[in-house]
Amino acid sequence: MEITAYKPYIDAEFESLMERIYPPRVCVDNETYQDCTLIKVDSANKQGILLEMVQVLTDLDLVISKSYISSDGGWFMEVFHVTDQLGSKLTDDSLILYIQQALCVDRRRGVSKLSQTSLHREVRPPYASTDHTAMEIIGTDRPGLLSEISAVLSKLECHVTASAVWTHNKRAASIIYMEDGFQGGPITDPKRLAHVQEQLENVVEAHHGVGERRSVRLTAPAPGKKTHTGRRLHQLMYANMDYEPCQGCNGGGLAHRNNCTKIHVSIDSCKEKGYSVVNVRSRDRPKLLFDTLCALTDMQYVVFHAAISAKGTMADQEYFIRQQDGCTLDTESERHKLTQCLIAAIERRVSHGVRLDICTHNRMGLLSNVTRAFRENGLSISRAEIGTNGDRAVGSFYVTDASGCEADPQAIDEVKKEMGGSVVVVNKSPGWTPKTSKTPLAGSISRYSSGSIDEEKPRLSPGSLFWSQLKRLSSNFSSIRS
Repeated sequence: MEITAYKPYIDAEFESLMERIYPPRVCVDNETYQDCTLIKVDSANKQGILLEMVQVLTDLDLVISKSYISSDGGWFMEVFHVTDQLGSKLTDDSLILYIQQALCVDRRRGVSKLSQTSLHREVRPPYASTDHTAMEIIGTDRPGLLSEISAVLSKLECHVTASAVWTHNKRAASIIYMEDGFQGGPITDPKRLAHVQEQLENVVEAHHGVGERRSVRLTAPAPGKKTHTGRRLHQLMYANMDYEPCQGCNGGGLAHRNNCTKIHVSIDSCKEKGYSVVNVRSRDRPKLLFDTLCALTDMQYVVFHAAISAKGTMADQEYFIRQQDGCTLDTESERHKLTQCLIAAIERRVSHGVRLDICTHNRMGLLSNVTRAFRENGLSISRAEIGTNGDRAVGSFYVTDASGCEADPQAIDEVKKEMGGSVVVVNKSPGWTPKTSKTPLAGSISRYSSGSIDEEKPRLSPGSLFWSQLKRLSSNFSSIRS
């Protein structure tokens, strides 16, 4: 007699039952403070909800200067102090309505088309599109790798619609969205997908030695499945173990900590409440809060209380956390790994080199042409984001010379001539000190982790103001502070 285990039926909607019974309440307060808008959120608690909230505000180009979080007892409460990128309060009624809808239960169904229309711009968070094939690559950072990959895609008639590339600690991760250059739309033919992946694996393998970690993964679009590009890049870099060389500042004393601009991470125990207390001090920079929460969430830590504030160029973050099983960080190895991963999450998005903002005609092989121009002029890409909207392509590239030193202005001028379209040289990364040595570092363009963040708050130069407006019109990737 065959005995089968009893498996009760669980409705797919049961998981969201508490959220539907007690939907989030969002209050946008412009009366309490003269210099910022308060956004208060109350809702049923669930794993990852804090990151979801911050992600919504991040994708709207909002600046979060302070935040207070409490989520004991199954209920989540959060207060954000926010402004726009110009430091002004949020007074646009359409923007306020959009925030309320995006933070409320409606986020499961998406923000209404009416709200998006009244906002006078299409808000397209950097999700993996359900209309394009996604390619994820991790490996060792090598000069010319992105150029060769994009050249192969162009030869195979794969049209790149968006791409994001990060490098850190001699490791690289990239996500490239593409469509079939022959028929348009995603690449759905299994044989064609396999052939594209095989060709790309050959390119990546040629740039790696025996035992070096590498991976190429192509995925066809999955309806209804969305992945935030920024968070996915963090996951890829974590899988690539870029955190291993990370080391924060170990200088003791409160006076040293308050005056030091390097990253400080301390993890203590709050035994009476059963929490591990994580304190992070670093330079303030765009998306700092989002990046820190990505590290905590992806490492399966639950944030119960938190206080975040930025003053001047520095930011302080304090988190009361436990692991998902309720345990605290009791071993030195757990604390050491979390410290490394937090430092890596903060460092990854720090940009090195001169930033070039590009707006040009969208065409087949554009990424291949751009990256070839960089390579032929002796420039290396440390970070890049590019996307398309109709017949226009816009993007940002951070470049150095091949050894990580400051890029030659003549080389940049040559690149501008070859690219065509509009190319704006914004500036070199604020506070970035280029290497003075001209000795190549084993062909790597990555910056070694020193535990410091040499980047000040971005200043709104005429070039950056132009780029901000351009991004709003194109609904492309954005560089924002949170």
